[in-house]
Amino acid sequence: MFLSITTTGTPERPATDLGYLLHKHPGKAQAFSTSYGRAHVLYPEARPERCTAALLLEVDAVALVRKGKSKGGRGGAPDAALAQYVNDRPYAASSLLAVALSGVFSSAMRGVCNARPERAAQPLPLRVEVPALPARGGPGLVRQLFEPLGWTVTVEPVALDAQFPEWGDSRYVRLELESGALTLAQALRHLYVLLPVLDDAKHYWVSEDEVDKLLRAGEGWLSEHPEQKLITSRYLSRRWSLTRQAMERLELVRLAEADDSEVEEIDNAVEAETEEEAKPTPLAVQRRDAIITALQASGAARVLDLGCGQGQLVQALLKDPRFTEIVGVDVSVRALTIASRRLKLDRMGERQASRVKLVQGSLAYTDKRLKGYDAAVLSEVIEHLDLPRLPALEYAVFGAARPRTVLVTTPNVEYNVRWESLPAGHVRHGDHRFEWTREEFRAWAAAVAERHGYEVEFVPVGPDDPEVGPPTQMAVFTVRKEKEAKAA
Repeated sequence: MFLSITTTGTPERPATDLGYLLHKHPGKAQAFSTSYGRAHVLYPEARPERCTAALLLEVDAVALVRKGKSKGGRGGAPDAALAQYVNDRPYAASSLLAVALSGVFSSAMRGVCNARPERAAQPLPLRVEVPALPARGGPGLVRQLFEPLGWTVTVEPVALDAQFPEWGDSRYVRLELESGALTLAQALRHLYVLLPVLDDAKHYWVSEDEVDKLLRAGEGWLSEHPEQKLITSRYLSRRWSLTRQAMERLELVRLAEADDSEVEEIDNAVEAETEEEAKPTPLAVQRRDAIITALQASGAARVLDLGCGQGQLVQALLKDPRFTEIVGVDVSVRALTIASRRLKLDRMGERQASRVKLVQGSLAYTDKRLKGYDAAVLSEVIEHLDLPRLPALEYAVFGAARPRTVLVTTPNVEYNVRWESLPAGHVRHGDHRFEWTREEFRAWAAAVAERHGYEVEFVPVGPDDPEVGPPTQMAVFTVRKEKEAKAA
């Protein structure tokens, strides 16, 4: 099977930089061993104005069958004895080619290029050609998958037999993709996921680690793709349990990637309306101040910021030396990258850097890394989850991690009437799945405290209106003394 990637260039930015980005020299052909055959990388053309890299995969049909049998017949080979050896696997792009892409171009797929880092981060004029691609769903599905990602798609069905056009088309297509808005790493990740999705088959047994592979390759695009469900289901070989797990994690990614700056802009805008002459302290700042005051009162030194987003609270906590360890946790790798830049972790002194850590994780699952901390903060997090998912977060935080103090802040929906810019019946942010009244929040918090052995008190954040309460409500959970003594 065969795939080619072409780019064009100028004397200042020659197309032959493609060799640096792929970590494969244009001046020679290279070969690499794979589990199912041999992969070759060669350059049919390598000129400053135009350069093409080709990946040719020679599949060992015997090795493919043996691998499938060694896995209990779950390797994807047809049941018929002859068909195990005579099939389209050596010729048509599939998961075999996707695995070869990730193996041979692993650094390029991660966007790593020490020799040309600025080129790796820049969009390139790219043209990808796949002469034979199985497409269960036809040309229409090919367009549905690639066009939302910024590709111009040219797809041509392959006839069953050119001499007998009345037989119709086969399930194979010739595919050409063109784009000038994508980096090479983005292009490779699109191919890595979508080639096996179009084939709707995999040559190996799909296990739980495939979910992580899908989310890594799909970072930045899959959570918003209109065909997300189909892509996820097919990539995971229609295994329902894995598909559900992946969809839940993708939804959390989508919610976590809601821009925190947009939330702060809303806070600033609505508060500016209350006093036109004086500029009040933004609600987001008041919220952080209230959280830090509560943490100081609790005596906490080791703190978790759960759903840390882009690191605003972590940054504020670092200014207070009484917090000796601060861990920011978020499901979104993108948000953590932004947080790292905000905190300037790469330039931070060793002593300061030892106090802070950013980790990727989902609050819908228990995580042993979160145990043993003095306090945890869930600031403006719960309202981004669907109500049926709250029990999972509740158990992960209050039941499994079980810090001595937990702070939870969430909007008070009753206060929304004080903001003229917010239409009646609308929530404050498009990603909010709900906004609770004070009574609803107190009822939920009291039930959580009762189930997990905490005491809870409530603190207003922002101006406490005598009729509708404060704009933000905060619950401060503290482990009951008898529970703490028993645990000790």
